[in-house]
Amino acid sequence: MSDIKFGWSEVRLVPKGRKVNLCGQFYERITSEERDPLTVTALAIECGGEAAIFCSCDLEGTSRSLLASVRDILRGTEGFPLDKIMVNATHTHTGPIYARGGDLPSFLDVLQRFMPEDVEYKKLVTDEGADVLEGEEAHAYIAERVAEAAKSAWENRAEGCFSQGFGRAAVGMCRRVCYDDGSAKMWGDTDMANFAELEGGNDSGIELMFVADKNERLTGVIANVACPAQTLEHRSFMSADFWGGVKKLLRERYGKDIYLLAFCSPAGDQCPRDMIRWVEPETPINDPNIVRENVTQRVADPSMFDKSGADVIARRIATEIFWAYEERTKYLSSAPFEHKAMLLEVPLRRVTVEEKDRALSAVEGFFKELGGGEITFRDNARMHVHAGTLARYELQQSVEVREIEIHVLRLGNIAFATNPYELFLDYGNRIRARSKASQTFLVQLSCGEEGYLPTEKAERGSHYSAYVSSGTTGHEGGDLLVRKTLKEINAMFEK
Repeated sequence: MSDIKFGWSEVRLVPKGRKVNLCGQFYERITSEERDPLTVTALAIECGGEAAIFCSCDLEGTSRSLLASVRDILRGTEGFPLDKIMVNATHTHTGPIYARGGDLPSFLDVLQRFMPEDVEYKKLVTDEGADVLEGEEAHAYIAERVAEAAKSAWENRAEGCFSQGFGRAAVGMCRRVCYDDGSAKMWGDTDMANFAELEGGNDSGIELMFVADKNERLTGVIANVACPAQTLEHRSFMSADFWGGVKKLLRERYGKDIYLLAFCSPAGDQCPRDMIRWVEPETPINDPNIVRENVTQRVADPSMFDKSGADVIARRIATEIFWAYEERTKYLSSAPFEHKAMLLEVPLRRVTVEEKDRALSAVEGFFKELGGGEITFRDNARMHVHAGTLARYELQQSVEVREIEIHVLRLGNIAFATNPYELFLDYGNRIRARSKASQTFLVQLSCGEEGYLPTEKAERGSHYSAYVSSGTTGHEGGDLLVRKTLKEINAMFEK
């Protein structure tokens, strides 16, 4: 077996002092304030003629068009393995909006198609006339930064070694609440007689890999956690959320040149908040879906809507990394390495004629009742699902399947597998439980953004994240993804 080479790089995603429009809510949040830097961290791996370049970004999502732009920028780089680059998002909601491109219709565009001439969509403008990095300019800037990080990591590769580790910390918890009539709701209230159960479980495991130079000096950590980085999702400053705090603590312990490659494991139905021991935000938030009346004060976590909560999560993850590093497996400087990039066709989740008619009636009834004037982000949020249903109905007239890009890798006894969804936890559990690898890193929101992929149970319960318009495929596509991922992983370990 050949010696393994590793190369690291970290690049800022947003220029200092520049204002951005933050992504992840229905209203504008324009800011230049930065709690911690937004970065892309790249890790290049080469061994025996095989290669992989992971690029983890402090973004809400990484679109197909962003990945295509990164590859276009790198196309002239001699020897660079374009098909082996992967770009994933940690799903922070305090990162910049950029032009996504792609072939999916905008829900707001569909909604505006039904708007009478005497109705206007009014944005919640937080900074009139600001020089904001957004749209196509933001897309181009971010693509350049990701490409820069990938190229630098590839050029920095040198002989090194790796070891495995594992931690356990309470980070993600199910955010879908089920009621006694069979319905479900994201962010649903549990303090009521009709509450039946949380729809799914959680995964407190933290898959860890430690990368070192040839002298076994630590250079970086890969951490895989089943929770999106959205503790601070409503706040109006830039932040990598709890991953920014983890990175800070690692560098305080191991030195300022340590890198952190953060991966979000399947967690489409997960959040950092305990839906049972509900703790209110420390300061008000603009979210019509998170409203509680007469909340009982709990002795529990701090607010998982605020910096205090993000700091607690960062400490939990970092502490587990510290312990796991002390108990890591033996460093390996050579190991089997295989990387397969592939395209997979998954069925488009369809809208029925009845669902389309209900959506159309809801949109038309809304504008009739409005009787002219303005609609705001709250109206957009309320009509979002109906406009999305109409958009999907239009799309399915000409599209049967969605082609997605996935990657499966083997490095020693470790497997890595990517997907472009906010994949519900149960799918990840099925893959990990049946994987022949001793450790399986699963990376969602990678090489595209196809929305949520709910379970069949969630589809029956419905609501946001399980609506037909919440993602491009349903549980049939999830089952297909699980089968394909397991087939490819296990084939690598049967050799």
